[in-house]
Amino acid sequence: MRVDVRKFGSSGSLRFQTSGPVGIVTINRPYHKNALSREMWKTLGDWCNTVPLKTKLLILRGSGSSFTAGSDIKEFSRLTTDEANEAFETMERAIHAVEFLTIPTIAAINGPAYGAGFILSLACDLRIGTNQAKFGMPVGKLGITLQAPFVRRMVQTIGPSRTKELVFTARSYSAEEALQTGILNEIVSQSNLDNRVFQLSKTILQQSQASIASVKEGVKNVVNGCTESSREWVDKRDFLEGVQAFTQKRAAHF
Repeated sequence: MRVDVRKFGSSGSLRFQTSGPVGIVTINRPYHKNALSREMWKTLGDWCNTVPLKTKLLILRGSGSSFTAGSDIKEFSRLTTDEANEAFETMERAIHAVEFLTIPTIAAINGPAYGAGFILSLACDLRIGTNQAKFGMPVGKLGITLQAPFVRRMVQTIGPSRTKELVFTARSYSAEEALQTGILNEIVSQSNLDNRVFQLSKTILQQSQASIASVKEGVKNVVNGCTESSREWVDKRDFLEGVQAFTQKRAAHF
């Protein structure tokens, strides 16, 4: 097991740990609803750009009763507009790093995910939440002008009209609304969240890594309107093992 804990002042930390092939990033800043500072965003991005080769799946989670409230608005109050713009670029680089990981990613959402925290959750492949999960984009209260990368992720998940509604009204979605609109894949009890996420991780890790990487790349290309290139319908190693396992009525060993 590898454990890396980075402390940011006296009130917050990020933790990266591995459990076999699973990597887990925990945001721990409960007194600030797990809001991330600029340095925390940078660290998150650095970790996602240097995930160990043995890590085959990544889980993002928040400690306490929040996933993350996004960015630290109190820190924003001390920034110039130019510095604030650069802070958003730092956020986007981190979120982009999560989104473009080639391994599966799961957000375990135990409470509110607002602003950039909402976008961070959308950058993950799957989102498992509890009844306490909430999602919103209250940027209209702060004069923040959402740019294309953030808007794209919202539109891809909930569509153009709902994206505008969230910003126009500063409303938030409950867990049930999030499930209905495609933000959440599943709702579980608070006490069962970690167990369910690990159970799901185990199921995913039993699949062919080639198949998983291919569907991640395929979805990205379809969403971005990329034209088709040469087709390779099967993976040379995993296909043979998968077919043999099927015919032999045993579990495949990818």
